[in-house]
Amino acid sequence: MTNAETSTHSRARAKMSTTHQGRSTTTVGREGTSASGSAGRASTDLAPAPLTSVLIDGVQMELGELPELVDLDMPRDGIPAVVDSDPALRRCAAALAGGHGPAAVDTERASGFRYGQRAMLVQIRREGAGTWLIDPEAFDDLKIIDEALRGVEWILHAASQDLPCLAGVGMWPEKLFDTELAARLAGLPRVGLGAVVETLLGFHLAKEHSAADWSTRPLPEPWLRYAALDVEVLVDLEEELLALLEQDGKLDYAAQEFQHLIDAGVPAPRVDPWRRTSGSHTIRNRVQLGAVRELWQTREKLAEHRDIAPSRLIPDSAIIAAAKGMPSTVPALLALAGFHGRSAKRDAPKWLHAIQSAKNSSDLPPLQVSTNTPPPPRVWAERDPVAAARFATARTKMAELAEELSIPSENILTPDHLRRVCWRPPSKITVEAISAALAELGARAWQIEKTAPLLVDAMLNPEPLAPREPKEAKNDHA
Repeated sequence: MTNAETSTHSRARAKMSTTHQGRSTTTVGREGTSASGSAGRASTDLAPAPLTSVLIDGVQMELGELPELVDLDMPRDGIPAVVDSDPALRRCAAALAGGHGPAAVDTERASGFRYGQRAMLVQIRREGAGTWLIDPEAFDDLKIIDEALRGVEWILHAASQDLPCLAGVGMWPEKLFDTELAARLAGLPRVGLGAVVETLLGFHLAKEHSAADWSTRPLPEPWLRYAALDVEVLVDLEEELLALLEQDGKLDYAAQEFQHLIDAGVPAPRVDPWRRTSGSHTIRNRVQLGAVRELWQTREKLAEHRDIAPSRLIPDSAIIAAAKGMPSTVPALLALAGFHGRSAKRDAPKWLHAIQSAKNSSDLPPLQVSTNTPPPPRVWAERDPVAAARFATARTKMAELAEELSIPSENILTPDHLRRVCWRPPSKITVEAISAALAELGARAWQIEKTAPLLVDAMLNPEPLAPREPKEAKNDHA
């Protein structure tokens, strides 16, 4: 390659090469580079065409032409010791406060092992301060770290996943850059951290410990190496993403999205979270639904007390089976699917008590809860064909806009916002009225600017719905 063709990979490697010596080059399959979808983004039939090339130093480079990947397997400063004492935490805070530039921040949780979504490890790297691995379980909170980073930009990947557990230890950013969200806006086809690092930095970042039990103490050395590397790449990743966003005129979009994450804060707790028990939609009896509630709440209390993931006690399927079967004896309970293992047997009296409480309750939950959310779009054609036509037309136009901007449609406008405004639009269909409705729902200014005219057109000129195929014809094709 000529100097002008120097890839994004090479520029990032040049900054890191002196501290990452001895790493092997590995050929990683590039077929997946252009595949739509990712671990960090739900698939959608409205996703834009995948990115196949990037503009580097004024030259358009095909992603398939980029160099082979280099295994990233050792932090440049070695593996730091875990901070788990007050003196070490004070040293960490002082070092971070004395550093310069943004702070790369990440967390590890023990989802599926421990109760809740609290942070089990907090990783932070800042130039001039190095990388720090903090055990939040050893402290009441990490407010001293939050104070050390006041006014500093935090770089996170998929910030919406990490911010709630950071808030739980007393940390919240004043400035934010989300590399996952930036990758979506930049039009990258895969937005998981490993995939973005491969595409933009040319490194292969192993992710085999992402689902590990991070409540393990002491943490194994390979896990600590993995955790340190996750924050080591974020500053370089931000630089590359900033270049892509600036190239496409999307920097302001990203800034608005990042500020929205900060302003939104931690989501409020769900009302009646037990109603999200998988399979509860199959319950057709209020007493049985009451049993679902009692069993779920009993499981929640036990899980919190024992600090264990609720599903490790009994799965949702066991709750539904018990609610439908309403057993009154231990043998009958343990004969149900999902009630197996030591925990189910030990807690059998508690599960039976929950079922009996539902049988005796005079305060049974209603089968349906009134809500202002629109019904599922699949039933719109029957309930309100006009709204269904608006929605279908709007979805088509959103797909076209997504392709034009190379941004997933769900990032151009939250799907729930699209459904709500199409189901019950303002009385007067104007750009001003639709803009006001979207703003009230929480859409950002750039989203409103891009979508309000499009939605007005869809609502004033909806395409006719395709005729529904008769049930008999469906059966013939079966």
